[in-house]
Amino acid sequence: MTTSDRLYTGHKPRFAVAPMMEWTDRHCRAFHRLLSHHALLYTEMVTTGAVIHGDRDHLLGFSGLEHPIACQLGGSDPKDMAASARIVDEFGYDEVNINVGCPSDRVQSGRFGACLMQEPELVAACVASMKDAVDIPVTVKCRIGVDDQDPEEALDRMAEAVFAAGADALWVHARKAWLKGLSPKENRDIPPLDYDRVVRLKQRFPDKFIGLNGGLQSLDEAEPYLGTLDGLMFGRAAYHTPQILGEVDRRLYGASTQDVSPWEEVSAHMGYLDEQLSKGVKLAHMTRHMLGLFHGRPGARSWRRILTVEASRPGAGLEVVEKALAAVSPVTHYSEAAE
Repeated sequence: MTTSDRLYTGHKPRFAVAPMMEWTDRHCRAFHRLLSHHALLYTEMVTTGAVIHGDRDHLLGFSGLEHPIACQLGGSDPKDMAASARIVDEFGYDEVNINVGCPSDRVQSGRFGACLMQEPELVAACVASMKDAVDIPVTVKCRIGVDDQDPEEALDRMAEAVFAAGADALWVHARKAWLKGLSPKENRDIPPLDYDRVVRLKQRFPDKFIGLNGGLQSLDEAEPYLGTLDGLMFGRAAYHTPQILGEVDRRLYGASTQDVSPWEEVSAHMGYLDEQLSKGVKLAHMTRHMLGLFHGRPGARSWRRILTVEASRPGAGLEVVEKALAAVSPVTHYSEAAE
């Protein structure tokens, strides 16, 4: 990788798609990459135990077209984190990220995810160990606090610790995680968002890369934060309304190219779908990530229905995608009434 391509020192990730379990797999990322050349894409979280002892090709394999791409690790043992980071580096990823944000019970029992907000020194030890093991950027994704923690103190302590250990960036999900009393789904919606808290953190660390995550729904809403913060990380909005990514290169990276239209994306994606079908991948495993592509456009409901129902049938092929595409009117404006 050249200096200009290296994340955070060369290529500044002004937009990223968040790591989302069961969503941001390799087929999702291949689909998203055709919409934006510059967006930073993340894997689903993978645990250090799986990376060290599991099927690495299955867990970590990706297509070269997915760059720039980051791998998120779940773990808290500095030695295992370093070993896993080394494997991630060998696979060719552009970044390795530490999960300090997931609130699920399974993650807590493994002593990683959001519960690590209570152990910033341990996270820092993981960062330092990983930095010694690899040359690619090592980053952290965290919450602003958990349970009864004071977000002012908790987030400052985490930032101070990981930046002192050499972290290249801190992506902050701007809400607390309630480890007791809320499900992982509820933790994505119920704790209130506090974007101003992340802005205050950036003011304290003006020379460090700090990105904003959590509840961002549109570029119109989020783009003003780039006046203060360094990057925007979209999760569910990017997944359910992927056309957001089609605007990213022009709006956030200054690209002179036109936005990628949904029709252009589908046409460009056909080759990938055909290649994967020839390898035995089921069509539904790929098209499930495409359901929201025509959100707000006439025919979007038919697009979703055809892909949902017919792509799941045995032997389903590209003809299903072609049929779904034919159901979508080629208009260039959004219309909520169409839904």
